[in-house]
Amino acid sequence: MSNPTKRYQNLAINEALSRIYRYPIACKELSLILRRVYNKVPKNLQSLIFQDTLTAFRLLPGVQTCNAVSAAHLLLQSAEAALPKQKKNLAVTEFKQAMVAHKRRCKARQEEEGSVQLPQDVLVHVFSFLDMQSLVSVGLVSWSCNLAASDSHLWQTHYAIFFGNSNNPSKTKEQHSRREIDTLLKEDTTANSCIDWREAFKRAYIGNSSKKLTSNRGFCGHCNAIVWLDNLKCSNTHCGVKSQNQQIKLVSLCQVVDYILDDPSSIASSSDSDSESDEESITSLWAYPKHLQ
Repeated sequence: MSNPTKRYQNLAINEALSRIYRYPIACKELSLILRRVYNKVPKNLQSLIFQDTLTAFRLLPGVQTCNAVSAAHLLLQSAEAALPKQKKNLAVTEFKQAMVAHKRRCKARQEEEGSVQLPQDVLVHVFSFLDMQSLVSVGLVSWSCNLAASDSHLWQTHYAIFFGNSNNPSKTKEQHSRREIDTLLKEDTTANSCIDWREAFKRAYIGNSSKKLTSNRGFCGHCNAIVWLDNLKCSNTHCGVKSQNQQIKLVSLCQVVDYILDDPSSIASSSDSDSESDEESITSLWAYPKHLQ
C-alpha cells in the first residue's frame, strides 16, 4: 500500500462527508491536506482531493450545525490558498451556492416549526447554564433545540465536570471549582477538537470512563491503514478481527495528513496511543440512564 492515491482513498473522506457527525472532522482533514499535501501528489490524486472539496460544499446545506459551517469556511480558505485559479473559482462558486442553500433551508425549517427560532449560538449559550439532566431533556423539545443541546463544547464542559479529575474520579460536580474546569478544557485543544464530546460523556457515564478518548481516527494494525473509529474500534466492516483483538493506535490530525505521503509503518511506530478497546456496547438511544430517573 505504498501508493499515495490508495492511502488517500482508504481514509474514506468522501464517505465521512455524508455523515453529519463526521462532516466537520472530514472538512478539517481536507483543509490540511490541501495546504500540506496537494502540491506534492500526482494529478490523479489532486483531482480526487478537488472533487471531495466540491462534495463537501455541496453537502453543507444538509448539515445544519455551526461546527459544519465553520469547518466549511476553513476548507474554503485552504482551497483558495492551494488550488490553481480555475479550480479555486469553481470551489468558491460551489461554496457560495451552498451557503445560499444552507440559509434557505434554515429559514424553511424555522417556518416549519411555526416561529422564528433563536440563533443556534444563542441557544448554545443559554443551554450552557443547564445541568446535564436538563440538557438531555431540552434536546427533546424541537429540532433546533436538539442541535444546540448536542453542541460538542457543552458536553466537553460536562465531561470535565463529571470525569475530568483522573486522580479523583469520585469527585462530584459540586466539588469541582470553576478554575479546575477551565484548566481541563484548555488542555490538549488540538485533540479535543476532534472528539464527539456528547458520545464521550455518554460512554464515560455508562461506565467506561477509564478509557482514553482522544480521536475519531486510529491506525488499525490489521488493516495497516488509518481508519475511522466507532467506539474506539475499527469501523471497516471487512476488518475481520474481533474487537478485543484489534490493534488500534490513536492518531492526530497531522498524522492523518502525513499518512498520505509516508509509509504506514512509520505512523504505527510513532504512535504512543494505547490499543485498548471497549468490551461493552453502547445503546444507540440514550436519554436518561435508569439510575437517574
